[in-house]
Amino acid sequence: MNESTGIALIAPSGYAADTEAVERAITGLQQQGYRVIRHFASDEREERFAASDALRVAHLHAAASDPDVDIVLSLRGGYGLSRILPQLDWSLLAASGKYFVGHSDFTAFQLGLLAQTGAISFAGPMLCDDFTREPPSAFTHNHFWQCLSSPQTIIRVEQDDSPAVDASGILWGGNLAMVAHLVGSPYLPRIEGGILFLEDINEHPFRVERTLLQLHHAGVLANQSAIVLGDFSGYRLSEIDNGFCFESMLVRLRSTLPVPVLTGLPFGHIVDKVTLPVGAPATLHGDTHGWTLSVAGYPFLAKR
Repeated sequence: MNESTGIALIAPSGYAADTEAVERAITGLQQQGYRVIRHFASDEREERFAASDALRVAHLHAAASDPDVDIVLSLRGGYGLSRILPQLDWSLLAASGKYFVGHSDFTAFQLGLLAQTGAISFAGPMLCDDFTREPPSAFTHNHFWQCLSSPQTIIRVEQDDSPAVDASGILWGGNLAMVAHLVGSPYLPRIEGGILFLEDINEHPFRVERTLLQLHHAGVLANQSAIVLGDFSGYRLSEIDNGFCFESMLVRLRSTLPVPVLTGLPFGHIVDKVTLPVGAPATLHGDTHGWTLSVAGYPFLAKR
Protein backbone atom coordinates (compact mmCIF):
# COMPACT_ATOMS: atom_id res chain seq x y z
CA MET A 1 0.00 0.00 0.00
CA ASN A 2 1.23 3.50 -0.81
CA GLU A 3 -0.03 6.91 -1.89
CA SER A 4 -2.77 5.24 -3.97
CA THR A 5 -4.42 4.04 -0.74
CA GLY A 6 -7.04 6.49 0.50
CA ILE A 7 -8.02 6.75 4.15
CA ALA A 8 -11.28 8.48 5.07
CA LEU A 9 -11.55 9.77 8.62
CA ILE A 10 -15.03 9.69 10.12
CA ALA A 11 -16.31 10.77 13.54
CA PRO A 12 -19.54 8.81 14.12
CA SER A 13 -19.36 9.08 17.91
CA GLY A 14 -17.46 11.58 20.06
CA TYR A 15 -15.19 14.43 19.04
CA ALA A 16 -11.45 14.71 19.59
CA ALA A 17 -10.59 17.17 22.35
CA ASP A 18 -6.96 17.52 21.20
CA THR A 19 -7.21 18.88 17.66
CA GLU A 20 -3.46 19.44 17.46
CA ALA A 21 -2.85 15.74 18.05
CA VAL A 22 -5.32 14.94 15.28
CA GLU A 23 -3.46 17.22 12.89
CA ARG A 24 -0.15 15.57 13.78
CA ALA A 25 -1.63 12.13 13.16
CA ILE A 26 -3.02 13.16 9.77
CA THR A 27 0.33 14.66 8.79
CA GLY A 28 2.06 11.45 9.86
CA LEU A 29 -0.19 9.32 7.65
CA GLN A 30 0.36 11.67 4.74
CA GLN A 31 4.12 11.52 5.23
CA GLN A 32 3.87 7.74 4.97
CA GLY A 33 2.33 8.18 1.53
CA TYR A 34 -1.37 7.72 2.31
CA ARG A 35 -4.07 10.02 1.00
CA VAL A 36 -6.18 11.23 3.92
CA ILE A 37 -9.68 12.56 3.33
CA ARG A 38 -11.60 14.14 6.19
CA HIS A 39 -15.28 13.38 6.44
CA PHE A 40 -15.80 15.39 9.61
CA ALA A 41 -15.09 18.93 10.81
CA SER A 42 -14.05 20.06 14.29
CA ASP A 43 -16.45 23.02 14.25
CA GLU A 44 -19.48 20.73 13.80
CA ARG A 45 -19.48 19.53 17.42
CA GLU A 46 -22.83 19.17 19.13
CA GLU A 47 -22.88 18.46 22.86
CA ARG A 48 -20.58 15.45 23.42
CA PHE A 49 -20.87 14.34 19.80
CA ALA A 50 -18.63 15.09 16.83
CA ALA A 51 -21.65 16.55 15.00
CA SER A 52 -25.42 16.29 14.92
CA ASP A 53 -26.94 12.88 14.32
CA ALA A 54 -27.89 13.84 10.77
CA LEU A 55 -24.41 15.12 9.92
CA ARG A 56 -22.69 12.05 11.33
CA VAL A 57 -24.91 9.84 9.20
CA ALA A 58 -24.21 11.99 6.14
CA HIS A 59 -20.45 11.89 6.75
CA LEU A 60 -20.46 8.10 7.03
CA HIS A 61 -22.44 7.72 3.84
CA ALA A 62 -20.17 10.22 2.07
CA ALA A 63 -17.04 8.32 3.11
CA ALA A 64 -18.54 5.07 1.85
CA SER A 65 -19.45 6.73 -1.46
CA ASP A 66 -16.06 8.39 -1.98
CA PRO A 67 -14.29 6.67 -4.91
CA ASP A 68 -10.90 7.85 -3.62
CA VAL A 69 -11.30 5.98 -0.33
CA ASP A 70 -10.19 2.44 0.52
CA ILE A 71 -10.14 2.52 4.34
CA VAL A 72 -12.72 4.24 6.55
CA LEU A 73 -11.10 4.89 9.91
CA SER A 74 -13.05 6.03 12.96
CA LEU A 75 -11.76 9.07 14.80
CA ARG A 76 -12.56 7.76 18.27
CA GLY A 77 -15.21 6.03 20.36
CA GLY A 78 -17.21 7.42 23.24
CA TYR A 79 -20.92 7.36 22.50
CA GLY A 80 -23.09 8.20 19.55
CA LEU A 81 -23.47 5.31 17.12
CA SER A 82 -26.46 3.87 18.97
CA ARG A 83 -28.42 7.00 18.09
CA ILE A 84 -27.87 6.71 14.34
CA LEU A 85 -28.08 2.97 13.63
CA PRO A 86 -31.65 3.18 12.27
CA GLN A 87 -30.67 6.01 9.89
CA LEU A 88 -27.77 4.20 8.25
CA ASP A 89 -28.07 2.85 4.71
CA TRP A 90 -26.60 -0.58 5.39
CA SER A 91 -26.87 -1.71 1.75
CA LEU A 92 -24.89 1.34 0.62
CA LEU A 93 -22.24 0.78 3.27
CA ALA A 94 -21.81 -2.91 2.48
CA ALA A 95 -21.81 -2.42 -1.28
CA SER A 96 -19.11 0.26 -1.00
CA GLY A 97 -16.43 -2.37 -0.40
CA LYS A 98 -14.66 -0.05 2.07
CA TYR A 99 -12.58 -1.37 4.95
CA PHE A 100 -14.33 0.04 8.03
CA VAL A 101 -12.01 0.13 11.04
CA GLY A 102 -12.46 0.99 14.72
CA HIS A 103 -13.34 -0.38 18.15
CA SER A 104 -15.13 0.62 21.38
CA ASP A 105 -18.37 2.42 20.43
CA PHE A 106 -17.65 1.46 16.80
CA THR A 107 -18.64 -2.11 17.79
CA ALA A 108 -22.28 -1.06 17.33
CA PHE A 109 -21.60 -0.18 13.70
CA GLN A 110 -19.59 -3.34 13.02
CA LEU A 111 -22.18 -5.69 14.46
CA GLY A 112 -24.99 -3.79 12.77
CA LEU A 113 -23.22 -4.10 9.43
CA LEU A 114 -22.71 -7.82 9.97
CA ALA A 115 -26.29 -8.40 11.13
CA GLN A 116 -27.88 -6.38 8.36
CA THR A 117 -25.70 -7.39 5.41
CA GLY A 118 -23.14 -10.03 6.39
CA ALA A 119 -20.32 -7.65 5.42
CA ILE A 120 -16.95 -7.90 7.14
CA SER A 121 -15.31 -4.98 8.93
CA PHE A 122 -12.20 -4.66 11.11
CA ALA A 123 -11.95 -4.26 14.86
CA GLY A 124 -8.72 -2.34 15.18
CA PRO A 125 -7.07 1.00 15.85
CA MET A 126 -8.68 4.43 15.67
CA LEU A 127 -7.05 7.76 14.96
CA CYS A 128 -7.37 8.68 18.65
CA ASP A 129 -5.30 7.45 20.39
CA ASP A 130 -3.68 4.80 18.22
CA PHE A 131 -2.34 7.24 15.62
CA THR A 132 -2.05 10.30 17.86
CA ARG A 133 -0.06 8.52 20.59
CA GLU A 134 3.59 9.51 21.02
CA PRO A 135 5.47 7.31 20.64
CA PRO A 136 3.16 5.17 18.49
CA SER A 137 2.80 1.45 19.08
CA ALA A 138 4.82 -0.37 16.45
CA PHE A 139 2.95 -3.56 17.37
CA THR A 140 -0.47 -2.01 16.74
CA HIS A 141 0.50 -0.34 13.48
CA ASN A 142 2.37 -3.36 12.10
CA HIS A 143 -0.46 -5.76 12.86
CA PHE A 144 -3.04 -3.36 11.41
CA TRP A 145 -1.29 -3.00 8.05
CA GLN A 146 -0.38 -6.70 7.99
CA CYS A 147 -3.99 -7.73 8.56
CA LEU A 148 -5.42 -5.38 5.94
CA SER A 149 -2.85 -6.38 3.31
CA SER A 150 -2.80 -10.16 3.84
CA PRO A 151 -5.29 -12.97 3.18
CA GLN A 152 -4.76 -14.42 6.66
CA THR A 153 -3.96 -13.19 10.14
CA ILE A 154 -2.67 -15.47 12.90
CA ILE A 155 -2.53 -14.59 16.60
CA ARG A 156 -0.58 -16.77 19.03
CA VAL A 157 -0.89 -16.34 22.79
CA GLU A 158 1.42 -18.26 25.12
CA GLN A 159 -0.47 -18.93 28.33
CA ASP A 160 -0.25 -21.60 31.01
CA ASP A 161 -3.40 -23.36 32.21
CA SER A 162 -5.42 -22.27 29.20
CA PRO A 163 -8.49 -24.43 28.45
CA ALA A 164 -8.18 -26.96 25.66
CA VAL A 165 -10.15 -25.91 22.61
CA ASP A 166 -10.52 -26.90 18.97
CA ALA A 167 -13.14 -24.67 17.42
CA SER A 168 -14.08 -23.02 14.17
CA GLY A 169 -16.70 -20.46 13.30
CA ILE A 170 -17.38 -16.84 12.46
CA LEU A 171 -15.21 -14.41 14.43
CA TRP A 172 -17.33 -11.64 15.90
CA GLY A 173 -17.70 -9.42 18.95
CA GLY A 174 -15.99 -6.32 20.26
CA ASN A 175 -16.77 -4.14 23.25
CA LEU A 176 -18.75 -6.14 25.84
CA ALA A 177 -21.06 -3.28 26.82
CA MET A 178 -21.94 -2.63 23.18
CA VAL A 179 -22.57 -6.31 22.39
CA ALA A 180 -24.95 -6.62 25.34
CA HIS A 181 -26.54 -3.28 24.45
CA LEU A 182 -27.63 -4.70 21.07
CA VAL A 183 -29.40 -7.79 22.49
CA GLY A 184 -32.96 -7.91 21.21
CA SER A 185 -32.25 -5.45 18.40
CA PRO A 186 -31.87 -6.04 14.65
CA TYR A 187 -28.23 -4.96 14.97
CA LEU A 188 -26.97 -8.01 16.86
CA PRO A 189 -25.87 -10.81 14.51
CA ARG A 190 -27.44 -14.22 15.11
CA ILE A 191 -24.20 -16.21 15.06
CA GLU A 192 -24.33 -19.96 15.66
CA GLY A 193 -21.08 -21.71 16.56
CA GLY A 194 -19.05 -18.53 16.39
CA ILE A 195 -15.88 -17.43 18.11
CA LEU A 196 -16.89 -14.44 20.23
CA PHE A 197 -14.20 -11.97 21.32
CA LEU A 198 -14.89 -9.39 24.03
CA GLU A 199 -13.16 -6.52 25.82
CA ASP A 200 -14.07 -3.53 28.00
CA ILE A 201 -12.60 -0.69 30.01
CA ASN A 202 -13.32 0.78 33.45
CA GLU A 203 -15.77 -1.99 34.30
CA HIS A 204 -15.53 -3.67 37.71
CA PRO A 205 -15.40 -7.49 37.52
CA PHE A 206 -18.93 -7.76 38.95
CA ARG A 207 -20.21 -5.58 36.09
CA VAL A 208 -18.32 -7.72 33.60
CA GLU A 209 -19.87 -10.85 35.12
CA ARG A 210 -23.32 -9.29 35.17
CA THR A 211 -23.10 -8.29 31.51
CA LEU A 212 -21.78 -11.70 30.47
CA LEU A 213 -24.64 -13.33 32.37
CA GLN A 214 -27.05 -11.07 30.50
CA LEU A 215 -25.65 -12.46 27.24
CA HIS A 216 -25.80 -15.96 28.68
CA HIS A 217 -29.42 -15.63 29.84
CA ALA A 218 -30.30 -14.23 26.40
CA GLY A 219 -28.97 -17.43 24.83
CA VAL A 220 -26.05 -15.77 23.05
CA LEU A 221 -23.07 -17.40 24.75
CA ALA A 222 -24.23 -21.02 24.71
CA ASN A 223 -24.54 -20.79 20.92
CA GLN A 224 -20.83 -20.05 20.47
CA SER A 225 -17.95 -22.46 19.93
CA ALA A 226 -15.64 -20.43 22.16
CA ILE A 227 -15.32 -17.08 23.92
CA VAL A 228 -12.04 -15.17 23.87
CA LEU A 229 -11.53 -12.32 26.34
CA GLY A 230 -9.28 -9.39 25.57
CA ASP A 231 -8.25 -6.62 27.93
CA PHE A 232 -10.45 -5.71 30.91
CA SER A 233 -8.64 -3.01 32.84
CA GLY A 234 -9.11 0.42 34.37
CA TYR A 235 -11.27 -0.76 37.27
CA ARG A 236 -10.58 -0.49 40.99
CA LEU A 237 -11.29 -3.11 43.64
CA SER A 238 -12.28 -2.15 47.19
CA GLU A 239 -12.52 -3.72 50.65
CA ILE A 240 -16.17 -4.51 50.11
CA ASP A 241 -15.21 -6.94 47.33
CA ASN A 242 -13.87 -9.26 50.03
CA GLY A 243 -11.66 -11.23 47.65
CA PHE A 244 -13.93 -11.03 44.62
CA CYS A 245 -11.75 -10.14 41.64
CA PHE A 246 -11.49 -10.73 37.91
CA GLU A 247 -9.75 -14.07 38.43
CA SER A 248 -12.42 -15.41 40.80
CA MET A 249 -15.12 -14.14 38.48
CA LEU A 250 -13.44 -15.99 35.61
CA VAL A 251 -13.37 -19.26 37.57
CA ARG A 252 -17.11 -19.07 38.17
CA LEU A 253 -17.77 -18.02 34.60
CA ARG A 254 -15.92 -21.04 33.26
CA SER A 255 -17.91 -23.32 35.56
CA THR A 256 -21.18 -21.72 34.43
CA LEU A 257 -20.82 -21.52 30.66
CA PRO A 258 -21.00 -24.61 28.44
CA VAL A 259 -18.28 -23.27 26.11
CA PRO A 260 -14.53 -22.73 26.67
CA VAL A 261 -13.51 -19.25 27.83
CA LEU A 262 -9.98 -18.15 26.87
CA THR A 263 -8.11 -15.04 27.97
CA GLY A 264 -5.11 -13.03 26.86
CA LEU A 265 -6.29 -11.67 23.52
CA PRO A 266 -4.20 -8.51 22.91
CA PHE A 267 -7.19 -6.37 22.03
CA GLY A 268 -9.14 -3.59 23.69
CA HIS A 269 -8.47 -0.17 25.15
CA ILE A 270 -4.74 -0.85 25.31
CA VAL A 271 -1.64 0.47 23.57
CA ASP A 272 -0.63 -2.76 21.82
CA LYS A 273 -3.63 -4.27 20.05
CA VAL A 274 -4.27 -6.62 17.16
CA THR A 275 -6.68 -6.04 14.28
CA LEU A 276 -9.50 -8.56 13.92
CA PRO A 277 -11.73 -9.14 10.87
CA VAL A 278 -15.28 -9.07 12.25
CA GLY A 279 -17.47 -11.60 10.46
CA ALA A 280 -14.69 -13.69 8.91
CA PRO A 281 -14.23 -17.47 9.27
CA ALA A 282 -11.75 -18.40 11.99
CA THR A 283 -10.23 -21.38 13.75
CA LEU A 284 -9.11 -21.54 17.35
CA HIS A 285 -6.78 -24.20 18.71
CA GLY A 286 -5.53 -24.27 22.28
CA ASP A 287 -4.04 -26.44 24.98
CA THR A 288 -2.60 -25.91 28.44
CA HIS A 289 0.30 -23.89 27.00
CA GLY A 290 -1.68 -21.33 25.03
CA TRP A 291 -3.83 -20.88 21.96
CA THR A 292 -3.73 -19.85 18.30
CA LEU A 293 -6.42 -17.90 16.45
CA SER A 294 -6.31 -18.03 12.65
CA VAL A 295 -8.58 -15.86 10.53
CA ALA A 296 -8.93 -15.96 6.74
CA GLY A 297 -11.56 -15.47 4.07
CA TYR A 298 -11.81 -11.71 4.52
CA PRO A 299 -11.21 -8.96 1.93
CA PHE A 300 -7.76 -7.46 1.93
CA LEU A 301 -5.88 -4.70 0.16
CA ALA A 302 -3.35 -6.06 -2.29
CA LYS A 303 0.06 -4.43 -2.00
CA ARG A 304 0.55 -1.97 -4.83
